[in-house]
Amino acid sequence: DAFVQTEQPHIDFLLERVLFYGKQTTKATAGAIYFLEPDNITLRVQAVSGLFPPIVHGIDERFKSAESKFNYVEMLVKKQSARSGEGLVGTVAERGTAILIEDAERDERVRQCPDDFLAIQSILLVPMRFQNTVMGVLVVINRLDDAPFVQTDLNLLQALADQASVTIYFAKFSEELHKKRLLDYDLQIARRIQNALLPEEAPDIKNMELAAFSLPAREVGGDYYDYIRVDDNHLGIMIADVAGKGVSGAIFISIYRSVFHANAQGCLNPAQVLKAVNGVISSDIHDDMFITALYFIVNLKTFEIRVARAGHPNPLIISPQKGKSNLLELKGIAVGMGDTNMFNTQLEEASFKLKKKQILVAYTDGIYEALNPFQQEWGMARLQETILANSDEKADGIIGLVQRQLLEFIGDMPQYDDMTLVLLRRK
Repeated sequence: DAFVQTEQPHIDFLLERVLFYGKQTTKATAGAIYFLEPDNITLRVQAVSGLFPPIVHGIDERFKSAESKFNYVEMLVKKQSARSGEGLVGTVAERGTAILIEDAERDERVRQCPDDFLAIQSILLVPMRFQNTVMGVLVVINRLDDAPFVQTDLNLLQALADQASVTIYFAKFSEELHKKRLLDYDLQIARRIQNALLPEEAPDIKNMELAAFSLPAREVGGDYYDYIRVDDNHLGIMIADVAGKGVSGAIFISIYRSVFHANAQGCLNPAQVLKAVNGVISSDIHDDMFITALYFIVNLKTFEIRVARAGHPNPLIISPQKGKSNLLELKGIAVGMGDTNMFNTQLEEASFKLKKKQILVAYTDGIYEALNPFQQEWGMARLQETILANSDEKADGIIGLVQRQLLEFIGDMPQYDDMTLVLLRRK
């Protein structure tokens, strides 16, 4: 009960209490707890008491010129990390067994400091373990009576560490559960925000049908599609995919959407819009982030379509009357990839007229790269065959059948990428 202060005790508080009782039990002058980090390799000091020397890497040259040697030593102790299997701390962590060194000044395993007030006469290290899992290492040095630690000290300290480790394990589990609940709540909010950014429904277009679906792989995704009224006679259709999923992808998508809307209104040149978006975004994103995009501008009277592609999968044009489908191949690199001049030079724009009954399909790579339990991809061929086989259906009917057959193909296989598809059909 000495280790429990609240229903959800903080790990740092618990470790400090464990160290306090560890010093009292063994009559040690100083001690520290090295706690295992999430990588299960690195051990870092999470609690320290008394004048505890840096036993992992020792003292450096700046110690002599430090204004407060005590503060500098404590800083070094907290800064220096041990690795599982290396040194005294790492050996205890790896083996899960205690080490008692009665005469540390004669033991080569003990890293001694040049100053006498940091000398280690005797040292005791015990693992903090729950069942077969080592969570950390409790270390004490130098008894107050100058006597060496003995087996009785080891037994008492190990019993204390074992008892405390049970409490710490469940407190750590409780903290992680609490953090997960907070994260789940944040993800729900992020999901609602992202859903609000996507169109509620497709616009009603005379002599044309438009439909889409988007399935995120996680609570929030990195795919985005949108419709924008460029002017009275033109409709813009955007589909994009950010490199990065989850919350980071969602944040990037929201930024991209804002910049896109600001530049798309009134502009009938899709390449110009993408260049403007890249010019704003590319200087403010990390090197490992980019976004692929495909932007169409549809003339609602003539059915002429202008399109530009920024590294996105090439769109499909399906001709049901001929039973054919073909990719519209365009050059272009992703937004945020390369410098502005390279992006502008590579970007290509094309125009074509959508004929009667023809279908235009835009999608993200999560569609054709979706895997079934046998590690087989759904593939472009299945996508084209499904649309051709159901081309007499309305746009939302085709979309529904594609989604259903895709999910049937995936089965119980966890979805690793977002899947988005937009379909435009001329009546």
